[in-house]
Amino acid sequence: MNPRYDDATSPEAKTGRDIQQEANLLNHLSESVNNTLKLPHDIQLVGKQCDTANAWWDPNDNSVTLCYEEANEGLEIYTKAGDADPRASTVNGEIATFYHELGHMVISLYDLPITGREEDVADQLSAYILLTPGPDGKVDPGNVQAIKDSAREFQGYAEAAGELDDADLAGGHSPNKVRAFNMECWLYGSNPAANGDLVGDGHLPQSRAELCEDEWDKLSHAWSQLLGPHLK
Repeated sequence: MNPRYDDATSPEAKTGRDIQQEANLLNHLSESVNNTLKLPHDIQLVGKQCDTANAWWDPNDNSVTLCYEEANEGLEIYTKAGDADPRASTVNGEIATFYHELGHMVISLYDLPITGREEDVADQLSAYILLTPGPDGKVDPGNVQAIKDSAREFQGYAEAAGELDDADLAGGHSPNKVRAFNMECWLYGSNPAANGDLVGDGHLPQSRAELCEDEWDKLSHAWSQLLGPHLK
């Protein structure tokens, strides 16, 4: 995977590009993929001005794109939330977004069988990658925070969107608030003892939390089977 930062001209895109570049984000993400996956050919990881907040995997030119505007919107959400370091939270949100797009990428590259909507499955892959223990047997605390910040960003998008209509409910993505609860559920389920702060007080309802350990076990088992043959 090869990182590339394209030019930016709008104020929003310039802000997003600065966030990505100051964190050396694309380089770190590319290095992580190159150290982990057996890629059949080169993939471009592109930061670019898209004139909309978005990110995507394109199988036609073998590239993952992270739009600068997506980072800029994240910064606005975390700033409004009163984060002490909203730029750090934004980078965490970008990391989770990247691994979501990586989900689409591996499904395409390795022709993986999935059951369910691909957008939901890509969210699962993002959580799986971030919460898989490293060589020391421990989950990176930074990855845990990336999951938490990603969930908060989904909540921010949900609050900004207001009431959902039929088009929102029928879309390929689950509603943002559902995605937030899913990410919190999988994080909690991966280690309930360490992540009890995610239950209640505006986070996971207890009724969902009771299901999360089993959800995580099934998710982790499935992705281990699907991705295992393609890991270095």
